[in-house]
Amino acid sequence: MKRKNGFLLGVVKLLSGAVCGVAALALLVASNAALGWDSKDFIVEKDGVYSICLKNAAGDVALRSPAEGLWSVATAWENGAPSGWKHIQAKELRTFGDATILTGELELDGGKLSVRDVYSLENGLLKCVRRFDYVGEKDWNDATLSVRFEALGERLPAFLPGIVYYGNPSGAKNTPNGVARYFANPGEFAIFEEHRFPEPFVCLENAPAKTGVALYTRPTPALRGSVQDQWWSAGVRATAEDVSELVLYSGFIGYNGQNSVAKALQARPMEYPKATLRVIPKTTIEKTFYLDVWAIEREGTAFQKPVEKAIELFQPFYCEDLPTTEFILKSKFEFAKSRWFEGEVDGKKFAGFNMYPDFMKPRIVTGWCGQADSLGFAFQELEDVLVALYPEEERDANRAWIRDVVQRSLDFLSTSPVTEAGFSVEFEPSNATWRNVSDPVSMGQCMYNFAKAIESARENKIYNTSQWETFLKAAALSAANRVLKDDWKPRSTAEGFYVAPLILSYKLFGDDVYKQAAEKAAATFADRHLSMREPYWGGTLDAKCEDKEGAWAAFQGFLTMYDVLGDEKYLAWAEHAADVCISYLMVWDVPLPPGRMSDFQFKTRGWTVVSAQNQHIDVYGVLFAPEIKRLGKLLGKTSYERVAEPMFRSCGQLIDVFGSQGEQLQHTNFAQQGDMTDVLKLRGGYSESWTVFWITTHFLNAAARFEQAKTVE
Repeated sequence: MKRKNGFLLGVVKLLSGAVCGVAALALLVASNAALGWDSKDFIVEKDGVYSICLKNAAGDVALRSPAEGLWSVATAWENGAPSGWKHIQAKELRTFGDATILTGELELDGGKLSVRDVYSLENGLLKCVRRFDYVGEKDWNDATLSVRFEALGERLPAFLPGIVYYGNPSGAKNTPNGVARYFANPGEFAIFEEHRFPEPFVCLENAPAKTGVALYTRPTPALRGSVQDQWWSAGVRATAEDVSELVLYSGFIGYNGQNSVAKALQARPMEYPKATLRVIPKTTIEKTFYLDVWAIEREGTAFQKPVEKAIELFQPFYCEDLPTTEFILKSKFEFAKSRWFEGEVDGKKFAGFNMYPDFMKPRIVTGWCGQADSLGFAFQELEDVLVALYPEEERDANRAWIRDVVQRSLDFLSTSPVTEAGFSVEFEPSNATWRNVSDPVSMGQCMYNFAKAIESARENKIYNTSQWETFLKAAALSAANRVLKDDWKPRSTAEGFYVAPLILSYKLFGDDVYKQAAEKAAATFADRHLSMREPYWGGTLDAKCEDKEGAWAAFQGFLTMYDVLGDEKYLAWAEHAADVCISYLMVWDVPLPPGRMSDFQFKTRGWTVVSAQNQHIDVYGVLFAPEIKRLGKLLGKTSYERVAEPMFRSCGQLIDVFGSQGEQLQHTNFAQQGDMTDVLKLRGGYSESWTVFWITTHFLNAAARFEQAKTVE
């Protein structure tokens, strides 16, 4: 099954009449197979002035250059934003080969500014290389260069990967100062540093017109910026009820009605300095960007095409400079050994994997950050792979250790008491007590790993699963009863983590109540999220906003429903949720300033941004890399198949001699730990103190599912 984009793109040339006047336009339609323009006729000409005008399949204007000019530059700075804007019309057009070239000029106080756009077709997108040539006798200070295109349609919702998801309605409600809010009210804007974007594009959706529009950028630092480590920025601003601008600036950022602020802290922004350019005589500055207009079938889907296209455009597939899978697995296996501990309190024995490092209080925690349940499944599938990494004389001991901890860890976790509210996900060794029964994220993830462990054990016939099965049946029944209540209304997508283990419990045990609950839950989350009026959210326990973990809960659940029941609707739902997950994926290598990440010659491609609130990158995407690859096979998306390997291997960077990694890597101006007093000193930092166990288990769990997929193939 392949996604049907219904791609139709109008490309027009105005020969006479009003700019973009419908009566005077000749509409040329590119087919779905062509995936782009079959003509260079996207130019509007009136009275010797040229502009860009792109139409949708219905023949309506979707994207155009501003009427005041194709090029806009600012010459001053006021109230924290560029001012003194001057606009330049394109008055000369010529072609060279397949390229269309527009040029213009502007006289400034210090000399002449010549501007040039070169348009061509690349990878189904309209590519432009914009060039600014400054010739004069003195420096041009306080300059701001820009790219501006107007999208037509009333209050168009915006999608900025990793940053803004159709306005961030849940984040705006739950943590209004912790996320960027953008609902296309006149005067609103959301503009961010290009290095903040995992996929460098801005997308707008016009659902009534069944149209999506996007501006992609090739991220670049700003030449002679007034700010240390200044970059170009990208975003959107609403200039009227029915006009939104897709914009690039040579430094200005801001959001939530505040000029010159960065999304630098978890709960609030930080002031960002005046970001202008000093342009000296005989300077050339170029900026590459891409435009696209396409048809969509329904509300909430416009973002899907640019997410896939960004991977194709940036090609983040190279792996030769990344750690090997063998190195990662051995490092994580050794580190897992260091987290195993056992003991006895008041005659009660316990055994499991510690969530925290040695300097913190020991805890055995299932799901979320603890993942004490994860390796009971992963080690079964990886036993031969892991053992083979060692010399012959060490293999028997490693095999024996694996089998021992698989049995004992899951046996012990099976003692967690199950009630109508669920089960306890945290064991306190000092007083031998179980606690914390209010976390559907951890419970759902734990149940999933138990189900997978039982599946594997039934195949290998090595382990006694009686306690595991008793526990999973009780936990799944508790979750099913809760879901099947008439008044069940999940607060967020967090309870989406129940879907996969419920349908797997149906597959394992045959009780129809699990299936009924899984079907109800899956339909509930599809109804809530497919339109993107409420994007997937709430899957992280330290952020209450749109996040990739919430999308992963739905993706995993929908795909597992498809695996067990075979209904094509679940595959379509899985694709939608997967595309949200993938939108958090870094598809390019961000050049980094001096700091820990630069010390390691760190590559950002393959990592994932955490959420709309927590803007650092982490290794979490490793966990769903196998499903991305599998979805690519099911849908015929080669780029998704190929990106799974760098997602896994790139996240093996920064593994230290002990097999450990930290969680928070600061590729952009954002931090949660360390010195957070200076916004210009955040980027490039690395916090390795928060070494909770999931940073180890997700690699091993994902590798186990990759290994399972080999047997299926």
